[in-house]
Amino acid sequence: MSDSWRQPRRILMVGLGALTVFYLLAPTLVIVPMSFTEARILSFPPEGFTLDWYERMVTDRQWSTGLANSFQVALLTAILATVLGTLAALGLTRGRFLGRTAVNALVLSPLIVPVVVIAIGMFGLFVQWRIAGSLVGLVVAHTALALPFVVVAVATSLRTMDRNLELAAANLGADPRRSFQHITFPIILPGVLTGAIFSFITSWDEVVIAIFMTSARFRTLPVEMWEQVRQAVDPTVAAVSTTLLVVTTVLLVLLLVVRRQAPAQ
Repeated sequence: MSDSWRQPRRILMVGLGALTVFYLLAPTLVIVPMSFTEARILSFPPEGFTLDWYERMVTDRQWSTGLANSFQVALLTAILATVLGTLAALGLTRGRFLGRTAVNALVLSPLIVPVVVIAIGMFGLFVQWRIAGSLVGLVVAHTALALPFVVVAVATSLRTMDRNLELAAANLGADPRRSFQHITFPIILPGVLTGAIFSFITSWDEVVIAIFMTSARFRTLPVEMWEQVRQAVDPTVAAVSTTLLVVTTVLLVLLLVVRRQAPAQ
């Protein structure tokens, strides 16, 4: 009896899963065809086909500057968060010191604390430091937000690696620096790359902290979208949203490739 119900149950689960995915993705994917409409306002179904709104995104100074700023901030955030997060993961997994649990909870707290609370606190602090509204301030803020992703990814790689490899390298005369360079780092590299990709994505489309940390002279693409939506909605916003979606999707696919290659390596 159980065998006779196995196939229908599997079909039902697949169908429910497909409906759930469609429900979650439909509001996002509907923006894509709207970005190619010939109408002057957002409309669905789209009227005609044109790339004018993508051209405006690239040629208009506000949009192009926001795109460049977002890429710059995301890249710097990914680099800084990856370096600091890898060092923090090494200290938290290999170190033995008083208060390690509290430090670990503090590092991971941005995953739990509401983003708006973090934004308000950072804004008050950065105003005193005189870095609010600058590239440095936004990179530091986004680094704090992205740091937990790197720590979790790298710490997981460190906990699952065979430490006997490091002991063997030490027995063969390798100092800690060479052992990390030739043994530890190549093994945890997939975790490092995973953290770097998540850091880039976190900064790339983040808007709440960016609203507090940017200024009239320095805006990221999500903040520019927020300002444009408050004034008037035209298909350029859909073109920008599609661009953000494509970049994020490509990075997530790259992340899947990295995770698939990790067991083989």
